[in-house]
Amino acid sequence: KVNIQKCDQYLNVDAGTLNPGEHGECFVTRDGAETDLDLGHYERFLDIELTQSSSLMTGRVMRKVIEAERSGKYLGKTVQLIPHVTDAIQEEIEACSKGFDVHIVEVGGTVGDYEGLHFIEAIRELSHKIGREKCIFVHVVYVPYLGTSKEFKSKPAQNAVKDLRNLGIVPDILLARSELRAPDNIKSKLALFSGVPERGIALLPNASSIYQVPLTFEKEGILSYICERLQLPRRPLRHSLWKEMVKRTGVTYEKTISVGVVAKYLNNQDTYLSVFEALRSAAMWQEVNLHLEWVDAEKLDARSSSANKLLSDFDGIVVPGGFGKRGIEGKIKAARYCLDEKVPYLGLCLGMQVALIAAARRAGLSKANSVEFDPDSPHPVIHTMSDQKGKENTGGTMRLGEYPCLLPAGSMARELYGKASVMERHRHRYEANNAYRDKYESWGLRASGLSPDGQLVEIIETLEKHPFMVASQFHPEFLSRPNRPHSLFAGFIAACKHQQNKLA
Repeated sequence: KVNIQKCDQYLNVDAGTLNPGEHGECFVTRDGAETDLDLGHYERFLDIELTQSSSLMTGRVMRKVIEAERSGKYLGKTVQLIPHVTDAIQEEIEACSKGFDVHIVEVGGTVGDYEGLHFIEAIRELSHKIGREKCIFVHVVYVPYLGTSKEFKSKPAQNAVKDLRNLGIVPDILLARSELRAPDNIKSKLALFSGVPERGIALLPNASSIYQVPLTFEKEGILSYICERLQLPRRPLRHSLWKEMVKRTGVTYEKTISVGVVAKYLNNQDTYLSVFEALRSAAMWQEVNLHLEWVDAEKLDARSSSANKLLSDFDGIVVPGGFGKRGIEGKIKAARYCLDEKVPYLGLCLGMQVALIAAARRAGLSKANSVEFDPDSPHPVIHTMSDQKGKENTGGTMRLGEYPCLLPAGSMARELYGKASVMERHRHRYEANNAYRDKYESWGLRASGLSPDGQLVEIIETLEKHPFMVASQFHPEFLSRPNRPHSLFAGFIAACKHQQNKLA
């Protein structure tokens, strides 16, 4: 049993208030922690569901220490980085590792960063506490390639190891990142200057797919070395499905579908990382190439006369989550276009809310809106949850984490999932206004997913003849896996394929 944890240097308590345009998406765990996007990678690779204990930011550690000091737990002692902060970090790591055979801890940032020294010192101390025979230090280093002289330079990697040794940690394994495949003599050079045996050094050139990396580890012999160092039994690998998935990532299929993602955070490819991974996974397993294209929601709004033309090249449209008024009219136009033109539509969180607004306006409520964007709307089809009023600008106060959803018989949602109830992850503050639920049918919609008490709309779908018009209040992308795509994404890609066949 393997668990994993990320130590982040930021003074934030969690990732909930970080700008997605700068830091990428905010991933949400089943117990409602707002975390760095790396936890999404961890879940996809390990196929497990992590908890908030797997995300440890400096702000959370500092808050714990300060609260302990304020309550007198240190008995009047001077509170310092060492031992109080480093002890608190070790406590968090040990607590997170309980019940697992192997616990992986990633220390974010770069060796030598002032803001990360407390984590480095904490893991150094922890290795002595638990015993060096039970601990491996893995150092990721960079080996640049100089195109002009056509040579790989190991000096940056050597200096990185020297910096780490100066802090009291001697690495057991080096993972040497490079743009191209470095020659094997780089291993002997790194071994000579770092003290790490050649068997403990893996050369990791850029891979065509991130999912290829575990297979590279296997090829480099690192798995056997880890098992030896930790005295773990070496069992046959069960990774035939993973190898098949990696094989598919390198295949060019006969058919290509084009999907437009209507969004407003466009300056960072990682902003909607889990959404893109879920779409790629669904396309790969249905043996179609996927062309993903950003559609700027603000431009869609500004070019009202040609908005439909901008969207007409796509086989399907996705509107992902987001916050704030900017670009919202463009997203509503995209949902309206898919309703009118019978184009496959997948709405995620905010994508469900704009679909409801679009359907209400289409049915005659021209000023329908969400109170998030128009507090004075005469038709607030989306409103603030009763327990969220007054918390609009605070972190960690939304509806977060895993909640159950019931799917009625006969609905497309029930057909897609193949079961009557599911658990899905949320991150939002606004909900569908139940005062308008009885009007859904006249708008051509149905609520096809509800909370167990029937009070919260979780999924909507169209009643009209439509290839695919499904939107969820939750974030299904967080549960999609590279070798097991989520049902809603699989259904959407299938509809896009069918749409293209029909148009052809």
